[in-house]
Amino acid sequence: MKDGFVKVAALTPPCKVADTAFNADAIAALAAEYAAKGCKLIVFPEMAVTGYTVADLLTQDALLDASDAALLSIAKKTAKSDCAVVVGAPVRADGKLYDCAAVLNGGRVVGVVPKTAIPNYGEFYEGRYFASAKDAIAKEVRVGAQVVPFGADLLFRCKGMPEFCFGVEICEDMWGAKSPSSELCAAGATIVCNPSASDEIVGKAEYRRLLVRAASGKGLCGYVYADAGVGESTTDAVFAGHDIIAEDAAVLAESAPFGKGAAVAVIDVFKLARERRARNTFGAAVGMREVEFECKLTETELGRKPSRTPFVPVDNEGREGRCKLILAIQANALAKRITHTGAKKVVVGLSGGLDSALALLVAVDAAKISGLAPKDVLAVTMPCFGTTSRTRSNAETLAEGLGADFKEVKIGEAVKVHLADIDHPIDLTDVTYENAQARERTQVLMDIANMCGGIVVGTGDLSEVALGWATYNGDHMSMYGVNASVPKTLIRYVVRYYAETCGNAAASRALNDILNTPISPELIPAKDGEIVQKTEEIVGSYELNDFFLYYAMRYGFRPRKVLRLAKLAFDDVDEGALKAALAKFYRRFFSQQFKRSCTPDAPKVGSVALSPRGDWKMPSDACPSAWLDDLK
Repeated sequence: MKDGFVKVAALTPPCKVADTAFNADAIAALAAEYAAKGCKLIVFPEMAVTGYTVADLLTQDALLDASDAALLSIAKKTAKSDCAVVVGAPVRADGKLYDCAAVLNGGRVVGVVPKTAIPNYGEFYEGRYFASAKDAIAKEVRVGAQVVPFGADLLFRCKGMPEFCFGVEICEDMWGAKSPSSELCAAGATIVCNPSASDEIVGKAEYRRLLVRAASGKGLCGYVYADAGVGESTTDAVFAGHDIIAEDAAVLAESAPFGKGAAVAVIDVFKLARERRARNTFGAAVGMREVEFECKLTETELGRKPSRTPFVPVDNEGREGRCKLILAIQANALAKRITHTGAKKVVVGLSGGLDSALALLVAVDAAKISGLAPKDVLAVTMPCFGTTSRTRSNAETLAEGLGADFKEVKIGEAVKVHLADIDHPIDLTDVTYENAQARERTQVLMDIANMCGGIVVGTGDLSEVALGWATYNGDHMSMYGVNASVPKTLIRYVVRYYAETCGNAAASRALNDILNTPISPELIPAKDGEIVQKTEEIVGSYELNDFFLYYAMRYGFRPRKVLRLAKLAFDDVDEGALKAALAKFYRRFFSQQFKRSCTPDAPKVGSVALSPRGDWKMPSDACPSAWLDDLK
């Protein structure tokens, strides 16, 4: 549970209809087993104590008394299990019978939640037996000798970690137009439990999964759905034990229908709570009652290894659609700027590197959208002291392959004159030496754009924006930055896709070689024709920096939590090296905000963007002390 990680389980136990003693033993045994595996919240199906399909036996006090005794038995047998258990059972109150979920913790029943939506159609005839939670008058109910809170307005909150707060809705409650989960989440529930008995018919599993995903997305919550299984009566229907766990519209785990009937996952309640604060659209539901329960704050095994490249899809399914969408967002955004300004040309500084390659692909697409031709895109290469023949050749090949106009402007002599004017030694390869080249290139691009009635397209990416890896008033500046919210790891993914699918031999050949070229601004003279200055040797691995950026900015994780995830994802990297890299990331991120505070317009492409006019507003002189202290 540390760092907000809560391990949960949705379980379908063996069931014998109306055999409450057998069912209680099976439920208690499974609860103990999964609690021992670190699960802090365990959810069983609707009416699991008696079986959902007991039908008119629900009119028999013998069964109802046995059910109460079974609930107390389960509570007693799970007393030493460090978890909360949610189990379905019939409960009497107000002279009526309710379809309920009992919450057990520490050897007691701590609360009982009745079902609100009572289905009475098709194969469901619950209205024959059960009253709705809307009809309930009692606020407490007796279970054996215990008197406990009763109602659909209950929230269950962990004493040691308030963000671990769950509510309960039961089966049909989720399927209706107005589900209780909406109010539960608005009131602070980060997890919704659903003990369910959903029979299996053709096509229902897909729809059930869709509803669970939608409920978790709409509620910005974790959703634990436990389904009745094959032990139920098959007199008129079959139950398949389709257990599902979702978080914020993504399925984390599920059991196959007619499978083993167990789904286990880790839900990050800190992340969910932070997302809600960031959105600031969750209103407070009034009239909710809270019940506290206890769980120890133990270390949680995550059970899954985070992706080393969280900005990049984990598999190739949907790859084409994802890459096309990214390119379409960039190109259509640029096309709007072209048409609005009446630009006749699109000017791109083409270095032969990864970022400028993507910017050129986008510029050519934008030109077509806005009514210009590929030849109206002017790719300008500006070789200087560190330019290699490899990058120079790739730039020209790519431009010609795409049908863009190509121009070379050698800036070496101009830079030498400038350095001489400011009394800077030509053999002193310091930051002034480097930045003089970057600023000269930007000046050339701006002046060419003025000459041809064009606009200059920026090539810098999100990773560089975050790290401040740009020359202020050099490549930091443009008239529109198409890559500014696309991180380096994602740019590599999109460029590789384009190279593999474009059907343009020349462009593909150039792009593949660009992908294999070390990332470099090429501002230091090459040695034997090879690149000497390698960016990742200066700012660190882009794969690592993008990982840090994703979790620090997308979810606002504190540094020690980012480090914990990095240790799992980069298990081949020494912890000390990871810690040093993360500290370096935070120092650069804070010290370089002044560059982000005055960046050009740029389209938001993914879930993380650093535009000072959009997603990220930060003082340029903020201190990173709290973040570095947390990392220590």
